[in-house]
Amino acid sequence: MKLKAFKRNVEKRCNVNKLRREGKIPAVIYKKGSSGEELSVDSIMFTAALRKVEPGHLSTTIFILEDENGAERRVIVKEIQYNVTNYDVIHLDFEELIDGTPVNVKVPIEIVGVADCPGIKLGGVPRQVIRSLKVRCLPKDIPASFPIDISTLSLGESRRLSDLEIANTLRPLMNLSEVAVAIVKR
Repeated sequence: MKLKAFKRNVEKRCNVNKLRREGKIPAVIYKKGSSGEELSVDSIMFTAALRKVEPGHLSTTIFILEDENGAERRVIVKEIQYNVTNYDVIHLDFEELIDGTPVNVKVPIEIVGVADCPGIKLGGVPRQVIRSLKVRCLPKDIPASFPIDISTLSLGESRRLSDLEIANTLRPLMNLSEVAVAIVKR
C-alpha cells in the first residue's frame, strides 16, 4: 500500500497541531543505526489503507512511503496512537525495512478447521489464548499469518505454538511450549 509522506518541522508543538488540522498525521520513521526521522502522512490516505487491512494483520502489512521527491521506502507500522474521544489516528511510528537487516514482527495466528472440529460439534468453543507470535526475520521472509488447524481437536484439547509450521528463515521470540488455542466448554 502506497502513502505520500512529507517532511515536517518539529520545533514547536503548535506545528504538530497545525498538521492535524490540515488532515495530516505526524509520524516518525525509525531505521537501524540512526535516530528517528520526522514526517507526516495524509490522514485520509492512511485511513483508507487501514480499512483494506484485515483485522490483526497490520503488523505484517508493508507500506510504501513516497516522499516529495518520488523516493520510495518500505516500512511497517510499529505503533499507532489514537485520540481517546473519537478514535482518530494522532501519531504513527514506522520501522524502515532494509534488505539484509532482520526485523522483529508480530505475526497473527489464524484458526483453521473450525467447521470440522469435533469439540465444537459437541458444544465447545475455540478459545484463542495467543493471537500473535513474535518472530525475527528478514523483510523478504515476513509471513502474512500462521494458520493453526483445530479440525481434529476434541473438548479439552489444545494446540501449542510448537504445532505451528514455522519456516527455517524465522526465529521465534516466544516460548513455543505455550498453548495457542484450546477447545473449552461454554
